[in-house]
Amino acid sequence: MGYKEIHRQSIEDAETFWKDKAQALSWYKFPQTILAKDDNGIDRWFVDGEMNTAYMALDYHVENGRADQLALIYDSPVTEQKKQYTYRELRDEVAMVAGMLAAQGVGKGDRVIIYMPMIPEAAISMLACARLGAIHSVVFGGFAPHELAVRIEDAEPKLVISASCGIEISKVIEYKPLLDKAIELSSCKPDTCIILQRPQATATMVEGRDLDWHQTLQQSDPADCTPVIATDPLYILYTSGTTGKPKGVVRDNGGHAVAMHYSMECVYDIQPGEVYWAASDVGWVVGHSYIVYAPLLRGCTTIFYEGKPIMTPDEGAFWRVASEYGASCIFAAPTAFRAIKKCDPNGEQVKQYDISCIRTIFMAGERLDPPTYDWVTEKTGKPIVDHWWQTETGWAIAGNLLGIKPMPVKPGSATVPSPGFDVRVLGEDGTELGPNEQGYIAVRLPMPPSCLPTIWGDHERFVSGYLERFPGYYVSGDGGYIDEEGYVFVMGRIDDVINVAGHRLSTGEMEEIVAEHPAVAECAVFGINDDLKGEVPLGLVLLKDGTDISEQQLADELKQNVRASIGPIACYNQTLVVKRLPKTRSGKILRRVLRQIAAGEEYSIPSTIDDPASLAEIEEVMKSSGVVK
Repeated sequence: MGYKEIHRQSIEDAETFWKDKAQALSWYKFPQTILAKDDNGIDRWFVDGEMNTAYMALDYHVENGRADQLALIYDSPVTEQKKQYTYRELRDEVAMVAGMLAAQGVGKGDRVIIYMPMIPEAAISMLACARLGAIHSVVFGGFAPHELAVRIEDAEPKLVISASCGIEISKVIEYKPLLDKAIELSSCKPDTCIILQRPQATATMVEGRDLDWHQTLQQSDPADCTPVIATDPLYILYTSGTTGKPKGVVRDNGGHAVAMHYSMECVYDIQPGEVYWAASDVGWVVGHSYIVYAPLLRGCTTIFYEGKPIMTPDEGAFWRVASEYGASCIFAAPTAFRAIKKCDPNGEQVKQYDISCIRTIFMAGERLDPPTYDWVTEKTGKPIVDHWWQTETGWAIAGNLLGIKPMPVKPGSATVPSPGFDVRVLGEDGTELGPNEQGYIAVRLPMPPSCLPTIWGDHERFVSGYLERFPGYYVSGDGGYIDEEGYVFVMGRIDDVINVAGHRLSTGEMEEIVAEHPAVAECAVFGINDDLKGEVPLGLVLLKDGTDISEQQLADELKQNVRASIGPIACYNQTLVVKRLPKTRSGKILRRVLRQIAAGEEYSIPSTIDDPASLAEIEEVMKSSGVVK
């Protein structure tokens, strides 16, 4: 069956389609009602099914011949530690940690905040919560106290699991003082904190509240899996928005398990027993979906990497890990590969390792610019698959679906909608636009399994944020177009479209052109105020190491390139060279903050920022160039 037929079936007969996919998993009670409306009128999947995600991910495989297969490989160049767990070992460890949590009163429906670095205990804690039917909320390790406090206050956890520290390249970041401050700031006071002491830093414990992970674990008994209803929440994951209160995206157990298992087959073409590597962090959705749950549900071996694409110890880190463990694929954000490209423009490090094991390199999390696509393709010789998804969906809305049939690549496109996603492009008035017309990318309801059914504790915000703008549709917040062959082109957030003298232009398209210049390692293009035209684009660029070109020459050449590709209408006239771009820890460029700085507006430093000092640098460059008056 070809893609078009499969996708059509998933839309026109969704219940039959997803019932079939659900049968690939081991349920305690298989659902009889596949799709129904809940009390809020939201579509819910597998509503009367009983299951346990941890059982499906671990116990099932132990019972069915994979007990001695590797389940998780931990590789930490920052601590020079390595460790491996078989499915039996991981199941047993998860059962013990679940027992430790249960002994502290954690049960079905209770929330547990996990505030940990990329160590195996983070994944074990997630799965232990799932085993008990408790709801975990992973907070990216090293988040500032205020942001952690906001999440504690919203989730109201019974218990917090943390570690004494995380390690960023060579810098030790002590977590415990941050956690203590966060609890002090929050009106919600967790009953218990369980702290894993790492040798790089020893945490000071609060008597009567804090427990030592190892000591407490030794006194615990293993816990069995607790059956849950498919629509019971598995986790809450707070979006890393740059403004306002973070949104607690709720993920249910049943739909999530079905979609994760199916996506490993459909999107990634990964077979049970293969090694799968998502180079991300469990604090982000990619880590939830494709470091922890999906590979284990599929019976694969997952890699847990505590390091960076560069400087741990060098820009060959990714190729070393893939080669050492025989990874069938790498999945990372484009920014990771741009960092490698900047440090190793000729790809010398790639040549040092045997990467024949890699079939495919996947990218998501931000727009994949064609120059990065071209560089990785040229230096590795591997197929590159761009795919587009969101925290809210938990898996790919669109991609090159290797498990169905690989399709010809169009650089800049995420390829075609995944089964279950009825993707449309809508105009301002909600009418569907034709091929190549840019507008709002939306998904016609019902959404497929795994997509969020609500925002934790604030259903009205879910409705107003995603469903009200165009009734009958989920609004992604991204803009773009679909071409005549059905390929989806995501051009960036809706607010990255600028209005130049009445013409709506995509800054994403301009970024493509700027990034193609041989001197440019990375760039960001965004709109700034202009008295005459309303808005005009401004480009910020990082130069490749060793590049010898004057800023004026570069600006002139980029101006000409944009003019030649888009036309004078783009009004691309100004480029500033910067040392770095301000990014979130997940690699997204903080374009909204850049616009605020350029407009001379007050701005707050987002909690998700990787390096706050980058904003001051940018502001100084903008002031000295006259952008900021």
